[in-house]
Amino acid sequence: MSTAVQDFRESGPRLLRLDPLLLLATFGLIAASVYTVRKATLGDIPNDPNYYMNRQLVYVGAGLVLMGLLSRFDYSRLREWKLGVYGFMIAAILLVYVLGFSARGSRRAIEFGFFNFQASELGKLLLVVALAGFTVDRARRLGERETTSRIVLLALVPAMLVVAQPDLGSGLVYLAIVLAVLFVAGTKWTHFAALAGLGTVAIVVVLLAAPAVGVEVLKPYQVDRLTAFLNPSTDPADEGYQINQSLTAIGSGGKTGRGDESTQTELNFLPEHHTDFIFSVVGEEFGFVGAALVLSLFALLIWRALRILTTSKNLYGALVAGGITAMLMFQVFVNVGMTIGIMPITGIPLPLMSYGGSSVITTLMAVGLLQSIHAQARETAVGKQSAPGRPNRPFAAGGL
Repeated sequence: MSTAVQDFRESGPRLLRLDPLLLLATFGLIAASVYTVRKATLGDIPNDPNYYMNRQLVYVGAGLVLMGLLSRFDYSRLREWKLGVYGFMIAAILLVYVLGFSARGSRRAIEFGFFNFQASELGKLLLVVALAGFTVDRARRLGERETTSRIVLLALVPAMLVVAQPDLGSGLVYLAIVLAVLFVAGTKWTHFAALAGLGTVAIVVVLLAAPAVGVEVLKPYQVDRLTAFLNPSTDPADEGYQINQSLTAIGSGGKTGRGDESTQTELNFLPEHHTDFIFSVVGEEFGFVGAALVLSLFALLIWRALRILTTSKNLYGALVAGGITAMLMFQVFVNVGMTIGIMPITGIPLPLMSYGGSSVITTLMAVGLLQSIHAQARETAVGKQSAPGRPNRPFAAGGL
């Protein structure tokens, strides 16, 4: 038998053990993203209506390659590299302070010609991988406060570094990740209650106590964004402008959308229409039907991620899947919530939908890890059922 034929036969079952519904949701969101980005940016670059769409396709292509590689990678090996992964994450975030370029008062990315590398985006996935490894190493001491404190501290360090860039949205995602990892690991509820108390105190200090004594932890515009959604009509021309324009865009879409008559998008009333407010474009262009379709694809994506969490062959895989699920859920909830006025504007992108290389590639890499966890769980289940004394029923366990 030739080597090529043997490799094909060995790779075939692995490909069959990928989660098809997860792939469906991923490719569905990618298609929706590429089409919506093109519609939203047709007039943004003179003489090049496909500028943003073409770049988004390149980012998607690179992300799909990495997703495919990670889906065939033994994710359990990442546990052994947790220190290196964590160190690389911190170094990459710090490097932004040295080599990053300033845009709109923030320094968040390093420019590499065609691609702007945003370390805080990749850091979300690296944090999941590292925290899961540190948590598994202390699996027998998860009930101790010291363990919870150490894991939270490991997440707070990069979170504070990205908030200082300033990138408040990514910092909040980091906190959501660590809470999810602790929850999946089985941390006591009393620890979560203590963390909730500390979080409340921190919010009071940052928003009220510190400014009262002349100390600004957050930039003034960040405070305005965090509070403007409570009453967007107070200053509709400034702090409430983005929310009001987003609500107008979504409300005008009706049931089936306005199509080529989407004035909020085409006349640039809607800010950041291809990044932060991409869901508002969906609402205006394609109406309730289009928005419901996109949300259904996200629901399918998150459901499959939760399913993979429950079928993982080991604790490390469950923690990684849990962290990725929280990363996706939090970003979807906050991004969609801010476009309809129920969440503050924090600059969190909509996964696989918003334009941006770092976000798209990182999310596809996360999907690749989920596929790796799923495939190995299926292989383990098939191996157990093929053991002597058991019927050989491939794919019966951990199925759809």
